[in-house]
Amino acid sequence: MAKKRQIDSVEKMLSRVKELEKGEKLDLSSDEDLSIGIMNLISIEEHLFFTYNKTGKKQYLVMLNEIREMRKSLLKRIITKYEGEVWCISKHLLAASMRLMEVGTKALSKGKEEDAEDLFKKAYSLYSLFWGINLGVMSVDGALEASIDEKQVNFVSDEVKDEPVAVGIFEKLGKVVQKAIDCCRE
Repeated sequence: MAKKRQIDSVEKMLSRVKELEKGEKLDLSSDEDLSIGIMNLISIEEHLFFTYNKTGKKQYLVMLNEIREMRKSLLKRIITKYEGEVWCISKHLLAASMRLMEVGTKALSKGKEEDAEDLFKKAYSLYSLFWGINLGVMSVDGALEASIDEKQVNFVSDEVKDEPVAVGIFEKLGKVVQKAIDCCRE
């Protein structure tokens, strides 16, 4: 029964992605840019927190609150519908993705290419999960455990493989993000 629910959940996700792809005006490049801006605002909030605690100067708390309010208003542009703690989950997915990108970049600059690649992959998985939840192409109620054949998600790729390959949710979401969010579309 649980497997049937997972398959139904994945089929709903795929159906939603197909609907999104059919929309002529689906251009999320501005939202993608906005999400990166929001990531940086979260990072600024963190730095203001630490700077306040290191210096004791209350002006950093005032700035932190102003940045927080800006971040909240901008996040509302992307996260339009949410239930439970999806708002906070989304914020933390962006924050974690940003931090992993930064650690990956530092690893890359130190010549630790494999470590950087692993961190970048994890950052992109979290970023894809953010978009999967907020585009409504998946829910957080069990779809994460789902796995289907690559042939069933070939609409997000130009190539179809001969052999069915099990694809995890992060790989599927990564393909969805690549297809739906194209920063080069005008």
